[in-house]
Amino acid sequence: MAGHSKWANRKHRKARQDSKRAKIFTKISKEIFIATRSGGSDSETNVRLRMALDLARQNNMPKDNIKRAVDKGLGNDDGTIYEEFTYEGYGPGGVAVLVEIATDNRNRTAADVRYYFSKYGGSLGQNGCVAWMFNRKGVIRIDREKQPLEEDYLLEQVLEAGGDDLITADDEFIIYTSPEDYVSVVDKLANNNIVGDESGVEFVPENFTELAEQHIENFETLIDLLEDHDDVQKVYFNAEF
Repeated sequence: MAGHSKWANRKHRKARQDSKRAKIFTKISKEIFIATRSGGSDSETNVRLRMALDLARQNNMPKDNIKRAVDKGLGNDDGTIYEEFTYEGYGPGGVAVLVEIATDNRNRTAADVRYYFSKYGGSLGQNGCVAWMFNRKGVIRIDREKQPLEEDYLLEQVLEAGGDDLITADDEFIIYTSPEDYVSVVDKLANNNIVGDESGVEFVPENFTELAEQHIENFETLIDLLEDHDDVQKVYFNAEF
């Protein structure tokens, strides 16, 4: 199996995600806040907010939580400012790792992330050291058990909607789009009653690094610590188990 996103539909993370739903809501609230603060509260014109709201719905986030995050983004808060940036580095076994950050204390976050990497056999690198291994894409995942679609039919609908590719896995369909066409493709597929169980714009690895058995435990610990950190919004990697 291969993984590359905080909200990727991966069975080996599902139980952990379910048990930490409140933390997921906090991260989504932060994204809604930032999106609203930077682009306003109209999701028709603010694409980033639209994607954040879609993510909230996919995770069954209560409407009251969503409203509070939007209100804060409109200025009804304590003046909190978040700085956004990305860390790049290598995990154990040479796996490429991208970490998207949104923090109100850069020094605190930097110290924590650097410590996690160094303790578990990784190392932080300079900007650009691994980003070239990933492409920014819209990703729509469909649980095949929930939506037992015919592959040929789905491919036809994806191409007609402007999508780039369809990958069929044992338990899911994965649709890829350009970042610019993501919202349009989601809407066009929804018009035909095809709705992703999880979707968003992600960094998708061009190829994967096979992780040797002796590195798996440290790698999974590193990713778990990063994903659990309050200032980490998303983690991408190109590990293959």
